[in-house]
Amino acid sequence: MTTKTTAGTPLRLHGRDAELDAVAALSERLSAGRSGVLLVAGEPGRGRTALLDRAVRDFTAGTVLHTRAAPAERHLPHSGLHALLSSAPAFAAQTLRPAVGTDTGTGTDTGTAPGGLLGTGLPPTGLLDLLRHTRRTGHSGRTGHHRPLLVCVDDAHLWDPRSRAALGFAARRADSVPAVGLLLSVAAHRAGAPDFAGLPVLHLAPLTGQAAGALLDDLTLGAVDPLVRGELLREAEGNPALLTALAGRLSTAQLSGHAPLPRPLADGPALARVVGGRLAELPPTTRELLLLMAAAHEYHPDGCGAEAAPVLRAAHAAGLGPDALDAAERAAVARAAGDRVRFDDPLVRRAVHRGAPPARLRAAHARLAAALDGERDRLAHLTHRALAADGTDAGLAEGLAAAATDPGVRAEPLQRSLALARAADLTAGPRSRAARLTAAAEYARLGGRPRRAGQLLAAAREAAAGHDAVRGGAELVRGILALRDGPVGDAHEALLLAAALLDPYDPEGARGARFGAMEAAWAAGDIASCLAALDRPTGPAPDDDDFRAGMLAALRGRFGEARGPLRRVLDRAGGDDDPVRLLRAGAAALVVGDVAAACRVNARALAAARARDIATLVPQALEHLAYAELRTGRHPRARAHAEEGLRTAHRSGQRNVVAHHHAVLALVASIEGDRAALTAHADEALAIAGPHGLVQAASLAEWARARADLGRGMALDAAARLGPLVRPGHRHGHFAVRMLMAPCFVEAAVLAGEGRDDAGTAVEEFADWASRGADPQAPAQLARCRALLAPPSEAEALYAYALTGHERAGGDFERARTLLLYGKWLRRRRRPREARGRLKDALYAFERSGATVWAEQTRAELRATGGTAARETAAPLAGLTPQQLRIARCVAEGATNREVALRLSISPRTVDHHLRNVFALLGVRSRVELSRLVAREETVTAG
Repeated sequence: MTTKTTAGTPLRLHGRDAELDAVAALSERLSAGRSGVLLVAGEPGRGRTALLDRAVRDFTAGTVLHTRAAPAERHLPHSGLHALLSSAPAFAAQTLRPAVGTDTGTGTDTGTAPGGLLGTGLPPTGLLDLLRHTRRTGHSGRTGHHRPLLVCVDDAHLWDPRSRAALGFAARRADSVPAVGLLLSVAAHRAGAPDFAGLPVLHLAPLTGQAAGALLDDLTLGAVDPLVRGELLREAEGNPALLTALAGRLSTAQLSGHAPLPRPLADGPALARVVGGRLAELPPTTRELLLLMAAAHEYHPDGCGAEAAPVLRAAHAAGLGPDALDAAERAAVARAAGDRVRFDDPLVRRAVHRGAPPARLRAAHARLAAALDGERDRLAHLTHRALAADGTDAGLAEGLAAAATDPGVRAEPLQRSLALARAADLTAGPRSRAARLTAAAEYARLGGRPRRAGQLLAAAREAAAGHDAVRGGAELVRGILALRDGPVGDAHEALLLAAALLDPYDPEGARGARFGAMEAAWAAGDIASCLAALDRPTGPAPDDDDFRAGMLAALRGRFGEARGPLRRVLDRAGGDDDPVRLLRAGAAALVVGDVAAACRVNARALAAARARDIATLVPQALEHLAYAELRTGRHPRARAHAEEGLRTAHRSGQRNVVAHHHAVLALVASIEGDRAALTAHADEALAIAGPHGLVQAASLAEWARARADLGRGMALDAAARLGPLVRPGHRHGHFAVRMLMAPCFVEAAVLAGEGRDDAGTAVEEFADWASRGADPQAPAQLARCRALLAPPSEAEALYAYALTGHERAGGDFERARTLLLYGKWLRRRRRPREARGRLKDALYAFERSGATVWAEQTRAELRATGGTAARETAAPLAGLTPQQLRIARCVAEGATNREVALRLSISPRTVDHHLRNVFALLGVRSRVELSRLVAREETVTAG
């Protein structure tokens, strides 16, 4: 037993604030005279023991009983309770006499020392009696103390069954003993065991990257190279014990990056120190089956498990019966799930695989190869044969490489990468070896493993220096990797080099390299480099040639010339299922101003990337789709796709794509009014965009900040942010975004009362851009901008023309912004009744768009006109279309059909048609009834 009588150095537990708070809450309950229980569950190495040690150290209110289970004693009855009592040697004998030595039911003496437990045990309430007595006696063993008692049992699942039952019985009835707490830890898979049923559970998750980094800094005193740091954090997978073991096996030179790291970094012994205890107690036959499973998982690197049938056939051939898997399932180490077998903890799988001697591992692969059909499972069969081979084998390498690159063989990119990498290992010739390593790197990239792709390229580098075709392939992969996760200027140069090297040998690869170089230059906002990348003809590929010709014309400002070829690219996309070509078609749709087609094509690209398991293209397709939906005003959809894209881009290691998703989410937040989200997303986007030269992402993030300022009425701040991005000059924003930002800049400059000359210049440039048809909203926005700058005699007609344009283009948000500005203009002209109509329409449109901050600004304008700021009406008016709702409100205010037509810039016949439908939908028969219904609904909603 220990009590907190002296202060010690507190244990540093990174990333466990919530868990420490839960333990502190338990301690506070005890100090207040109440009881409590907490069951801490986690995989090996997650920090269960450290958390309990910290609880013992921090508990100063009373007495602590602290013990840890001994696995060797788990089959000895009552050994767990004996260990708990033995942790209190100072008063064990005094405690046992009243609490244990006498059976509470019969008065029979059952022993006077802890050792008596091993023969007699405790009655059901015995442990509760012990805890009650210990709380009364405290550290000295004398009665009268009544101090709180904390009982900590680490690895309680390893206690013998009778002790576990007694512990669970006491824990479920702890409230019967005041000021007694039980803090227990168990392996994650035992949290739901019957002995611990009904107890509150605290699950330990892996450490976050930030917390793991802080722990590593503590372990190394911050003296670790950034690249080594990244390797250690990735290998540890958030497991603090493994991270500690890995850091401990590296020398100072290795930590500082001056000496190569051992490979693998997390070897068998390091993994065994963390999870080996779970394997040591398993029968030999089960461990043999687990090795087969771990070998089979090599062909399924996505972590979804291995196919059960070949594993079980191989096990049967090795003389392993069904009980081998049963034992693994009972120990919660591995299990069968449908047609798959999988490990419960990836660290256990890695420990089994890396801890096996090479000869045993090769034998396991040989058994798996024999269990697979050489025709039906061609690639898997050859891969396991290759993994079973020792040394080079030209024939096997040739057959494996052919199967890996055969489009008729169904396989995931990571499976093809594994096969090609193993084929390279079996290849003696340096040129062929380098070519196969480069192909393996490309498939690793497509599978969303950029780090693995980089390792394969590094292995190919020395041999690749001998031939331009192999060097070109390597530069192509390296350039695309940098395009997704590095400085785009570097990517541009690498891809141009790849194109030059590949031209004589691989025209299709050279075309892909040039398009990639154009994409890198586009992300950097460099028109000249875009043109340089596309300047060379692409060869006999109609779709590629049309895309090249159309983009060249558009970049040179010849949009009329660009429209034909880009339309042909878009037309051909209807029957295409190649995600790369579909993404190009989506870009073509945006350039020609067909944002609806961009949404359709990018959604098709997303489906195609998922169908082909191309993990690296999924976040890109989501990025293009989210941006297209943002352009159409579908902000909730854009947010949903960008959030998913953010997760997939993080998983596939594509930070540049991450930056663009953050920029899209910042733009959505600028509309929805979520200031915290806006700040977080804009900051994240800019943190990546700056070092990597992502001018487009940076421009979008700054636009989001400025639009949020404008929504909050901070026009001067918005104009200051947008001015450098919209004005001509070396500091201007991205060429494809400048004109999209121009309407915001004009509005901000006019409302701020400054920079009207700059605003006029921007309007003229915007007018030229709008005439090219690159954005369906542009004509209406142009009319709005001109209305802001026009004299009163011309402004109203321009606002009306803008509203007509919005009706044609669709999209509530931009139309609402025009209505808001029109309403402000009418109020300043002292026409409050007309202003209220426009402002109410703006309010409802903003609410439909989820534009909270803009809706609040509109309510303030409404109050200034003397109107009420009613919220959007509920049923039955909610069943009307936006146009029907606007007409119904106009009629309810007393407007005639002709007046409604003038107000909404539509024909009287259109008003009459919609009004008849409104009457039918609402079940009213007159304008008076409609007016009463609208007034009642708006009164209820406003209240």
